[in-house]
Amino acid sequence: MKLLLPSFISAAIDDDGFLFRGLHWLEGDEDALLLLWKMWVVVRRAVVAPVLRVVTVLCMIMSVMLVLEFVWMGAVSLGVKLLRRRPEKRYKWEVFKEQDEDVELGTLVYPMVLVQIPMFNEKEVYKLSIGAACGLEWPPDRIIIQVLDDSTDPIIKALVELECKAWASKGRNIKYEVRNNRKGYKAGALREGMGYSYVNQCDFVAIFDADFQPEPNFLMRAMPFLVNNPKIALVQARWDFVNIDECLMTRIQKMSLDYHFKVEQESGSSAFAFFGFNGTAGIWRIAAINEVGGWKDRTTVEDMDLAVRASLKGWEFLYVGDLKVKSELPCNFKTYRHQQHRWTCGPANLFRKMAKDIVMAKEVSLWKKFFMVYSFFFVRKIISPIVTFFLYSVVIPASVMVPEVSIPTWVVVYIPTTISLLNAIRNPRSIHLMPLWILFENVMSMHRMKSMMIGLFEVGSVNEWVVTEKLGDALSATPEIHLLEKPPNKFRERLNFSELGFAVFLLFAATYDLAFGLNLYCIYIYLQAIAFLVVGFGMVGKHVSNS
Repeated sequence: MKLLLPSFISAAIDDDGFLFRGLHWLEGDEDALLLLWKMWVVVRRAVVAPVLRVVTVLCMIMSVMLVLEFVWMGAVSLGVKLLRRRPEKRYKWEVFKEQDEDVELGTLVYPMVLVQIPMFNEKEVYKLSIGAACGLEWPPDRIIIQVLDDSTDPIIKALVELECKAWASKGRNIKYEVRNNRKGYKAGALREGMGYSYVNQCDFVAIFDADFQPEPNFLMRAMPFLVNNPKIALVQARWDFVNIDECLMTRIQKMSLDYHFKVEQESGSSAFAFFGFNGTAGIWRIAAINEVGGWKDRTTVEDMDLAVRASLKGWEFLYVGDLKVKSELPCNFKTYRHQQHRWTCGPANLFRKMAKDIVMAKEVSLWKKFFMVYSFFFVRKIISPIVTFFLYSVVIPASVMVPEVSIPTWVVVYIPTTISLLNAIRNPRSIHLMPLWILFENVMSMHRMKSMMIGLFEVGSVNEWVVTEKLGDALSATPEIHLLEKPPNKFRERLNFSELGFAVFLLFAATYDLAFGLNLYCIYIYLQAIAFLVVGFGMVGKHVSNS
């Protein structure tokens, strides 16, 4: 029996061009399926299309903001490189006098330095970090190594303490400190570590996470900047990585982090003498830490929190790009995802807490306030995850099913190409991995956007802190390169349902575009769907058995 359709539905479907023609195989009486299709057309035109247009315009605006930020930062960092504005040229830097050149002062020409190593159940790497810290070239009577052990495993605690005693027997001034709770996590440990009486002897504190291994000359190269330039509060070194070729995921991480250090940190240091402290591989002036109230645990980015507060007091920061410290990249996807949650949620939450303080600060210039609020926080920490996820993983796929909405070519092609090329310039050896980097970053943008929203609105797991798992020497036991992760034995454990669910949406959108022949977006959408499936089935990174 032929169904009677309201006149406005019939009019809508008669004007619908491609959709009606696409259903030419539905001949004869109009059945329920065709009725649903026609009703979708009405809803699409009346509700979906207007909403999608608004979202598209917002994404276009945010895309322009993002690409301008990339271009501006890239220009600054390129200018620093072309003009060879090395830190030694911009700031006073003098080699420390040898002890025998000044008999009267002796080792007093070297400032007293505290080296802090916070750790939590770091069975695989505790020897590496402690050994590297104890191997630093610095007069033994002018350095204190402080191991802040929050481990909950009694066996690991005993091993770390034994390692500290072994170095103490070799003449190293090393302190093994524990506390009876983990309040404040890393920030709490660092805050309590600064409270010991022997710390009053020190003027500077170097911080290294448990997997970081500074070269012996680290202090000799970094300390002259702080000693000879009293306005500098922080000297940040660049991270280097010991497991770049462990798997495809570690190679992709290196590409992202290289851009962060070579462009973001370099441009912030050169243009504004401000950037976010990376939490490790850096040296702080203790007076600056004390002036701004010490370490706070109100967010999961205590390092950035301290940096912002110090900057608002007029302190300057220096990034030294050719001073590198070895560390380890997460090679397990779930470990990496936890890390990215902390790195994305924390800054958004800190922006919520400190935006007003930055605007009202009296000791920094208006230009620096603008940089911190707009560039450092708003564009990089808020806009970036939103536009990356919504535009490339939601709006573009959805637009193939809503012909009333068209996205300009410059948004779909030119802007992402520009951003990719700016990243590729800083990673010429990895340019062949750029397509995979784009697809993987789009998958991660879903998690980053969720984490950003959690932090910005201070809900859910805003204070979640999962320590990044390190493998240390276990990496050398399996030197073969893995492009895909060998998943756990239990099928359920390897699944990531959010990625799988989103892959279904992308596959539907790509197939829809392919069937009705609107444009060639289906090529990109299929590739992105495959990326979500690969991650969803746990086939990215490297799985290491707990045994």
